Amino acid sequence: MIVEPVPTLFAHKGIGRADGGLILLCCSAYKEGRSECFGWQTVLLQMLRFQPMDYDTLDISGENYLRWAINISVILTIEGLSECIIKDDHGTENEKYKALTVMRHHLNVELRNQYQGIQSSRCLWTELKSKYTKVILPKARHEWMSLSFRDFGSVEKYNYALSKVAHTLMFCGEKLTEEELLEKVFSTADPKDLFLQLTYRDKGFTTYNDLFLYLSQNEQMNQMKDDMSGYEADSDDE
Repeated sequence: MIVEPVPTLFAHKGIGRADGGLILLCCSAYKEGRSECFGWQTVLLQMLRFQPMDYDTLDISGENYLRWAINISVILTIEGLSECIIKDDHGTENEKYKALTVMRHHLNVELRNQYQGIQSSRCLWTELKSKYTKVILPKARHEWMSLSFRDFGSVEKYNYALSKVAHTLMFCGEKLTEEELLEKVFSTADPKDLFLQLTYRDKGFTTYNDLFLYLSQNEQMNQMKDDMSGYEADSDDE
């Protein structure tokens, strides 16, 4: 068996040289009579048929890691392979290699080469999460510390920014408490609205969602009043 040309042989099918490690492993297993261990034929067919999704591969800088991880999780869930990155003993060898194939196709070339020796989808997922959590966690912490309710023009815009930070922190293993979420609004509101701050505190909100709904409704009512005042002013001018 001539194994060296294998990566090149499949290059035109969308499998680059960086995937050669997995292909060679399958071919080696077949050569040694261990095809039942790796399901080599099915794995190769899956690699040939696999079409990368229309989103960016994971950059070596890790800047897009969170978005990449979410996309990978969605794909693996659709394929019924999500447990392959959570539990070592879940799934057949064929399913594990299919999950590994999906992940590798969404790594840039440098990362494929760097992690080509890892032949476990669970191990690859863990290695990447450990590496890039260290990149995005400090940034997310800084964004949380800098987040200020008074810097946003509307409750909705603040909530959107808060949700992004909270989800990033939660992905990294740090979940914000309801008390922290509530206190962030109270402590960073405009000082001119001190009376409103005291009013919000006195209402005894226990969850951020309750406070968010109250603030949204209050904002909408104020907007309606402003609109009505403007309409009445226009009528008087006429």
